Amino acid sequence: MQEKLFYKIGEVSQITGLEAYVLRFWESEFPALHPKKSRGNQRVYTKREIDLVLQIKKLLYEEGMTIAGAKKKLGGSQVRSGQAMQAPRREETLIRVRRELEEVLHILS
Repeated sequence: MQEKLFYKIGEVSQITGLEAYVLRFWESEFPALHPKKSRGNQRVYTKREIDLVLQIKKLLYEEGMTIAGAKKKLGGSQVRSGQAMQAPRREETLIRVRRELEEVLHILS
């Protein structure tokens, strides 16, 4: 997978092997999966969201969980991992935000 800041839904579909309608449905079922939208109203996914899609896919397709079971499992792990994370330093955050904005500008042009 080419490392980028943002991926369109078609790219995510190819990367994950899932149809776009499945990704859109999962957005409505999993609150943590909430890609931003560009000015053209296209969904743009981050690497973290792609990783989450792959995790959901594994739970549903490989482990045979229901959507409710996957939600429960992901809900618990996201709380724990979120509490353990520390806020990045301000300078690093500003650099990352600038890169992401430049990538959005590139996508929109």
